[in-house]
Amino acid sequence: MHPYHHPLFNHFIVYFNRNQDYFECHEVLEEYWKSIPGAGKRHPLTAFILLATGLYHWRRKNLNGAIRTLVKAEKQFSEFQPLYRQEIDYEQLVRDLKTAIQSVESNKPFSPFQIGFQSDSLFASVQKAADQLELLPPGSDAIIHKHMLRDRTDILRSRQKKKRSRD
Repeated sequence: MHPYHHPLFNHFIVYFNRNQDYFECHEVLEEYWKSIPGAGKRHPLTAFILLATGLYHWRRKNLNGAIRTLVKAEKQFSEFQPLYRQEIDYEQLVRDLKTAIQSVESNKPFSPFQIGFQSDSLFASVQKAADQLELLPPGSDAIIHKHMLRDRTDILRSRQKKKRSRD
């Protein structure tokens, strides 16, 4: 199976293309990435994670975070092996990413784009995944400010635990 046909990657594309839920994009791809034995920070999936994170920052007007993250994503996309340039419209994705970087640098308003397909079978599996997901409305506060609205209890506990272990 091509890595892009994994159900979590399909969910990523649905969230990315359908309602620009970039926080959820990050969550599902991080889960997929962490499930791959030996996958380090240079694994191709992390380029998509960075892309979603950069767009999340841009939409929230965190231009410094957006530019830093999108530039990292661009570098990682440029290093993609041939396998990861298949199935999606890789060339258009890279052009859209470069345009996004230029727009952030020019302080232009947020402008989403979609990940295109080169594979009918990937398109079909993403369509099937879309039918199984409940999506929040695009542009809603629940999407734009998702990281601030979620329950962060586990994250705060983990940080406290790490801090105590260092002291």
